[in-house]
Amino acid sequence: MANPPSPPSLFRDPWAKKDAWRKHPVFAKRAMLGSMFPGFGVAVVAFTTYVLVDNLILSKDNEHKH
Repeated sequence: MANPPSPPSLFRDPWAKKDAWRKHPVFAKRAMLGSMFPGFGVAVVAFTTYVLVDNLILSKDNEHKH
């Protein structure tokens, strides 16, 4: 039996294993941006709730006091 042809030297990269971590999904740009500001989503919801309560509910109470 004949040996199968060897792949070109392009595919025999000695550093391929050491460089494989760069293509892992954990290091994707979307994953990095999502974890760049932890708690930002919670802070936006809390601030929006505060502003709505302050403007809608508390402003009605202040109009009657004047």
